[in-house]
Amino acid sequence: MNRADPTSTGLGPDERDDFADATRGLVESLDPCVVRNSRGRPVWDNDRWAFLAQDRPSTVHPSLWRIGQLNTLQGLFEVVPGMYQVRGLDGSNMTLVEGDTGVVVVDPLCSKETAETALGLYRRHRGGRSVKAVVYTHSHGDHFGGVYGVTDPDAVGAGECAIVAPAAFMEHAVGENVFAGPAMRRRAAYMYGATLPAGPEGMVGFGLAQGMSQGTFGLIPPTVTVEHTGQRLVFDGVPFVFQVTPDTEAPSEMNFFFPDHKVLLIAENASHTLHNVLTLRGALVRDAHAWAASLTESLQLFGEAEILIGSHHWPTWGRDNIHRFLTEQRDAYAYLHDQTVRLMNRGLTGAEIAEELTEFPGELGRAWSVRGYYGSLSHNVKAVYQRYMGWFDGNPAHLWQHPPIEQAKRYLAYMGGADAVLAKARVSYEEGDLRWVAEVVSHVVFADPAHTEARELLATTYQQLAYAQENGTWRNFYLTGAQELRAKEQSRPRPGFSLGSVDMISALTTAQVFKSLAVCVDGPRAAAQRLLLRWEFTGPDDTWTLLLCNGVLTPLHGDAPDGEKPQVTLRLARSALDRIVSGRSSFTDSVAVGALELVGDVGALATFESLLEQPIATFAVALP
Repeated sequence: MNRADPTSTGLGPDERDDFADATRGLVESLDPCVVRNSRGRPVWDNDRWAFLAQDRPSTVHPSLWRIGQLNTLQGLFEVVPGMYQVRGLDGSNMTLVEGDTGVVVVDPLCSKETAETALGLYRRHRGGRSVKAVVYTHSHGDHFGGVYGVTDPDAVGAGECAIVAPAAFMEHAVGENVFAGPAMRRRAAYMYGATLPAGPEGMVGFGLAQGMSQGTFGLIPPTVTVEHTGQRLVFDGVPFVFQVTPDTEAPSEMNFFFPDHKVLLIAENASHTLHNVLTLRGALVRDAHAWAASLTESLQLFGEAEILIGSHHWPTWGRDNIHRFLTEQRDAYAYLHDQTVRLMNRGLTGAEIAEELTEFPGELGRAWSVRGYYGSLSHNVKAVYQRYMGWFDGNPAHLWQHPPIEQAKRYLAYMGGADAVLAKARVSYEEGDLRWVAEVVSHVVFADPAHTEARELLATTYQQLAYAQENGTWRNFYLTGAQELRAKEQSRPRPGFSLGSVDMISALTTAQVFKSLAVCVDGPRAAAQRLLLRWEFTGPDDTWTLLLCNGVLTPLHGDAPDGEKPQVTLRLARSALDRIVSGRSSFTDSVAVGALELVGDVGALATFESLLEQPIATFAVALP
């Protein structure tokens, strides 16, 4: 492999030799490193990054090229005797810790298929140890979605395998993956470059990883909850010492120390990149102040750690290197928080602060581990501003603006029309002011989406902006935007109704399922209706009532208030509801096969069903 020259990035030499750390302990690499599903479709293809072994072209930032080379290193790695990691087989790492009779799995990747492959790779070298516990470090899907590849609900229900997670895990896993899942997944396709071809002019990774697998996503609810820092638990003879870190990289997250191995697993709270205070795919704004404080606590609690591993990237060996790495990470989040607040209190807005804080100072600015491959200083300081001040920057002119299409039409009218704007934009393009070209030509496209010259100029501008980015997610957003602008046809919504995979839905409580349906109700159309639907579940027996009034769906456990009679009663197993809301079946089909019995006004159910709006999975982003 021709490693990217560190000096070409403007940084100092690679003192810790990340390439040596990333290959240390290699047991076996997969060849080919391609994982397929039961139908033979690839769900993970690490070999598509082979071009990164060549010399870097001018279309990729040298520092981004380097982190891509590191992230493509794949296989089974021994961390210490009895502890292994599988890296490069998905967007996250799987850690395996051998116990008295079996193995504990930490973070079972994104998909069932990649998790099965990772566990199989481990067993090929270490024998067929059974999985005694699965630990979710936090509530993001790439750290639990592959759980069905390492265990199943029967083993968990029988007490053969524990599922361990931090407090409030299910609440936040549901919030990110079901409630706002469709919008987040659409923007995630941009952020992760899901539709881009891999190559020097396309997708080269996004710093935290090279991609996310596209296999079977599931969730098995926790059976053991970690509630507080200092909590000690033992699974299959393996002792854990936990540090809970809520409101850091995820709203529900935890680190833990393996005292027998002197290994600290830092989850995703520290990675070999600057992370996101607000991810571009969308999420709750994270607390950079709390994040920095949690890393200070990690340094204080686990100073005896000799090896640090994480949910992404490669390990760090040696106490001095661990201390330096965690200090760099801590100070990065503290600096961007404190300096944003300082400038905010001088009256600057988020956009203005981002232009002031363009790089870290001194030694921090020369540290590889806080380069902006995944998060960026620019969008992170805007996120800190948003956390404190919200969307409004205080300027009255921004209090009640026209929406984008109406803004675009008015801008064009003031600026002399589309042709005049494009003529000036081409001059700005030649002068290198690509940020301004993107802004003004986007107005032309939103005012007239069929304007082919505007679309091509905007796409070309996005492309050139992408090639200059050290940040992989910015590159992917620009290139996917260009791809959307050049597409001959826009994606069409898929028919049918679905809230997600049946494995995911089955892990939710009934209250969570009904709350997920509530955000699909078309409120304006539903406002004239008052519906009461009684749900009688079997195996186990449970009763719920759904009240629809004022355009709001309210789930009520038990009977309706004041003895009001429901228009219709539905009798079914909970599994039948899971199949309906996951799109595997429908109310009509469930009645036909005997999975659903209706008593009362069948028309009330039909009215209710008609008021549910299917989320659009492929809505436009770069186009109106």
